[in-house]
Amino acid sequence: MENKINTRRKPDWLKIRLPMGTSFAEVKGIIRKNNLHTICTSGDCPNMGECWDAGTATFMILGDVCTRACKFCAVKTGKPMAADLAEPKKLAESIQLLNLKHCVVTSVDRDDLEDGGAAIWEQSIRQVKILNPKTTIEVLIPDFLGDENLIQMLVNARPDVISHNLETVRRLTPKVRSKAQYDRSLKVIEFIGKSGIRSKSGIMLGIGETMDEIIETMKDLRSVKCEVMTIGQYLQPTLKNLEVVEYIKPDVFAELKTIGLEMGFRFVESGPLVRSSYHAEKHVL
Repeated sequence: MENKINTRRKPDWLKIRLPMGTSFAEVKGIIRKNNLHTICTSGDCPNMGECWDAGTATFMILGDVCTRACKFCAVKTGKPMAADLAEPKKLAESIQLLNLKHCVVTSVDRDDLEDGGAAIWEQSIRQVKILNPKTTIEVLIPDFLGDENLIQMLVNARPDVISHNLETVRRLTPKVRSKAQYDRSLKVIEFIGKSGIRSKSGIMLGIGETMDEIIETMKDLRSVKCEVMTIGQYLQPTLKNLEVVEYIKPDVFAELKTIGLEMGFRFVESGPLVRSSYHAEKHVL
């Protein structure tokens, strides 16, 4: 792609101002007071204020240590602690405390566990629905090494949306993702779609992909009936992570949104600051 600029300087379109509405202030206060763990705060998400004002937040379960070492991610890698069997109830109580209209739940990869953490996942979804019957829920899941029996456990719990990110184009997958496989991820997304639950996926731009490769990836997602897609700018979280190859201009993201909608995606969130959970509350409609 074109549009290369100095990766040490962020362009103006990546500079944001956090909204400071009433809902934002209330959620921020509750999270600080109760030491709740959200990806919004730990990941310093650029859309944190907008999402909190809309009554949505993203939580991470199964600890904060991942068994994989993806080059784009700042989450710690190593040997995780044992899974907390009380976590599903704690998660549900946190969402109830925050009085959220919509929640997104994600997790680290837990390849150390026989079920990849699927049992905790299933119970988390069920507990959230029991304590928060009016709250819609999206889950952003690992690939579970492609084990459909484990994915079926989450499907049985019936969240509103199940998301699994491709993260990047086929050529760059071995460089960007640890252990994950492009075609395996497509099969996971296809399995979700066939279950009758809305399927969703996302990719990052600015790590060396071409426009043709992006279009090919979008076509691959539509071929497995993916309904929702997010496209955002990769930002290097630490010096240990992949460097940004280029910053993609907003008009390119706008063009990709148009292309995606023409392909048949139900929703396409495409912009420099878009992240997996951006406008997630709208994707259940």
